[in-house]
Amino acid sequence: MAEKVKVSADIHEWDVEDEQFWESTGKKVATRNLWISIPSLLCGFAVWLYWSVITVQMLNLGFPFTNSELFTLSAIAGLTGASLRIPSSFFIRIAGGRNTIFFTTALLMIPAAGTGFALLSQDTPLWVFQLMAFLSGLGGGNFASSMSNISFFYPKRMQGLSLGLNAGLGNAGVTTMQLLIPAVMTAGIFGGGSMILEKPSGTLIGKIAAGTETFIHNAGFVWLVFLIPLAFLAWTRMNNIRTEHVSPNIGSPASSFAKIGGMLGLAFLPAAVGLFFILPEPTGLGWTWAKYPIIGLVIWATVLLLKQLRGEIKPNLERQFKIFGNKHTWVMSVIYTMTFGSFIGYSAAFALAIKVIFGFQHVMVDGVMTHDLVNENGPSALTYAWMGPFIGAFIRPVGGWIADKVGGAKVTQLVTITMIASALGVAYFMNQAYKSETPEDHFVPFLLLFLVLFAASGVGNGSTFRTIAIVFDREQAGPVLGWTSAVAAYGAFVVPQEFGEQIRNATPEIALYGFAIFYTICLFLNWWYYLGPKAEYKNP
Repeated sequence: MAEKVKVSADIHEWDVEDEQFWESTGKKVATRNLWISIPSLLCGFAVWLYWSVITVQMLNLGFPFTNSELFTLSAIAGLTGASLRIPSSFFIRIAGGRNTIFFTTALLMIPAAGTGFALLSQDTPLWVFQLMAFLSGLGGGNFASSMSNISFFYPKRMQGLSLGLNAGLGNAGVTTMQLLIPAVMTAGIFGGGSMILEKPSGTLIGKIAAGTETFIHNAGFVWLVFLIPLAFLAWTRMNNIRTEHVSPNIGSPASSFAKIGGMLGLAFLPAAVGLFFILPEPTGLGWTWAKYPIIGLVIWATVLLLKQLRGEIKPNLERQFKIFGNKHTWVMSVIYTMTFGSFIGYSAAFALAIKVIFGFQHVMVDGVMTHDLVNENGPSALTYAWMGPFIGAFIRPVGGWIADKVGGAKVTQLVTITMIASALGVAYFMNQAYKSETPEDHFVPFLLLFLVLFAASGVGNGSTFRTIAIVFDREQAGPVLGWTSAVAAYGAFVVPQEFGEQIRNATPEIALYGFAIFYTICLFLNWWYYLGPKAEYKNP
């Protein structure tokens, strides 16, 4: 059987639950696909969330946009990326793993290059940055197809660790981006003119003084250095599993690319409409009060549009849509939103939140609290922002490994309690800082508690995926992994949007209080369905 599996070939026989097959053939093939999948996913996360760093530098350079508008760029990318995960959940069955990873990785070159060109001038209008943020959502969508693909390569007993490695090291794209972009902005690597900092900036090794030249456009162009060879590797070294329960009828590569492109287009449409209703004027209607129902409608409309597809795609989608009839799909969607939604949302908002809360003094002027005076003693957001995503990403495989040993639901329950406590602590110190002339006095406890929050969300990311792998059968597990990650990814929209809205109201701590309430609901759901006396699956 081993000789049937070749590099760059379609695999027609695949049974990794068979120990002999796994040791003779499966392990080598699975490992090769995993180690190409990880850096491809890493770049997807980087392109999706690089607005968390770019917006900070835009503020430091004096781009003519408000704090709220800059938070909006991360939110746009967040909502689009989440919406694109819905069709991406189903790509592997209709297009194959190799075809999907190659094409979706290649598509990332569009927003990466576009963002680089847009950042060459401060005269670039806001709508161009919003369009680039909209397209960078492609990187967020890639997570669903990547996780679904890797789930088919590994036996159930290794799902926690293998999915944890793919997701955790893929999530490290956030940290990689937050370290790499500040560094490459210090030199004219890709040509183009420099800009002069109006406010202090920073890198991993410390502050950069105002008046220093910077090359912000490198934040987009640098990803082409990685995306081009990764697309080549995906095409030449990955595999499509052509067995009945994975990708039996995918057709030619060209037809696979057309199917992927068409389904992404269908997801872009409701995302654009939803953003039009939510974004503030003059971009949209400014219905921020209705953002949660609108997100629900975006999800519903995306699924409805996919259901209208005809031809060979329709029966494949109908077969996978059976996951929606399983109540555990919805339960795990909520619980995973707590873990991954928090991780990705905080990753998108953390740097700008540090800048806005601690980078300015909050003083009373004529009886009015103002937040415009630069705090010379404030911490550099770009020096510290990478720490949370770093911890959350690299602890994720540990969460999966522990869950494999002691059970996923038990780990998730402990994680949830930790997240509730740390969210309340962060809220307290945010409140203290945002009404202080010396907000830096509250930075250390704020940072430490936020790092605990990131760590807990990372462990929970691993434990919840272990639960999904056990609760659902082989065919449904992949689509469920993709679907739950799609729903959870809306955290990348909700968290920056909530932070921006509450900072505009001068009450940033309210956002954390709301998240703590949501975590409490998840605590009950996890106990009721997976730990309590009426649990159908005991500590999966």
